[in-house]
Amino acid sequence: MALLPSLLTALVVFSYGPGASLGCDLPPNHVLLSRENLVLLSRMSRISPSLCLKDRKDFRFPRATVDGSQVQEAQAISVLHELLQQTFNLLLTEHSAAAWNTTLLDQLYRALHRQLEDLDTCLVRKMGEEGSALAMQGPTLALKRYFKDIRLYLKEKKYSDCAWEVVRVEIMRAFSSTRLLHQRLINKERDLRSP
Repeated sequence: MALLPSLLTALVVFSYGPGASLGCDLPPNHVLLSRENLVLLSRMSRISPSLCLKDRKDFRFPRATVDGSQVQEAQAISVLHELLQQTFNLLLTEHSAAAWNTTLLDQLYRALHRQLEDLDTCLVRKMGEEGSALAMQGPTLALKRYFKDIRLYLKEKKYSDCAWEVVRVEIMRAFSSTRLLHQRLINKERDLRSP
């Protein structure tokens, strides 16, 4: 499917930039972990997406949560954290372990976990600087509803291989949708560093 390589490319673009691109002290390997996540997601495909066309579904990713022009920095970090956390939770089930290569799944768990730890520090710092958790509720609640729909879909489809393939591609789409948000944060940091 031609969409898969373009999604992988978009996700790699999403993950480039300086290690401290979110305005906090992220380790230099944070960007490498993002790239690793994308490669792992791509490699996890066990069946051709073209075999699962009848199972496709529009999960309606809440694009407003990643609209880089309107999201404050603390909200952006919160959205990225929530996306990674919900992905981690979704994949940390016995059903996902049955659907995919467990070695690749374990590698993805570890990479997501490390990124979540990095973003936890940033989130605490930014929430202290920019206000209360109330500002984060709208975008994170939208992401929680989005992932709830994904979980319900999997259950309705009885966790079939095609259902998991549709979800894998959807997660890649969700990650690629955050590219503009991530780019805005990178640009903001560059502007702050410029004389």
